[in-house]
Amino acid sequence: MSELIRFGVSLPEDLLKKFDEHISRNGYSNRSEAMRDLIREDLVHQQWSHGTEVAGAITVVYDHHQRGLLNRITALQHDWQHLILCSQHIHLDHHNCLEILAVKGPAENVSALANSLKAVKGIKHATLNMTSTGHGIE
Repeated sequence: MSELIRFGVSLPEDLLKKFDEHISRNGYSNRSEAMRDLIREDLVHQQWSHGTEVAGAITVVYDHHQRGLLNRITALQHDWQHLILCSQHIHLDHHNCLEILAVKGPAENVSALANSLKAVKGIKHATLNMTSTGHGIE
């Protein structure tokens, strides 16, 4: 870990008040921890927008009784298998399933996979949780 550097930040009083409310709401012990998280969040966003290798989780909810849906989902996963590290299938109830895909690869490809899954007829909901491989956000 690199050396810690202290620096000052000037903010309008109203903005600082909102930041302190954010800190309290999210359980940070101090402003420094919250500031580090905000900076890292922006660095992750930059990685995704610049097409570097990223990681993430795609969550999909669907009714497994819908005709042909499982075959379409499975075919997509095979088409994109080079991005999928693992998948977890969870039975939410008699009809609904939750599928979680851990993914890693170029940002544009991971986004394309998530969008392809979202576009499948019968998918009730799909989201992409974007994160980093851990490189470049120290």
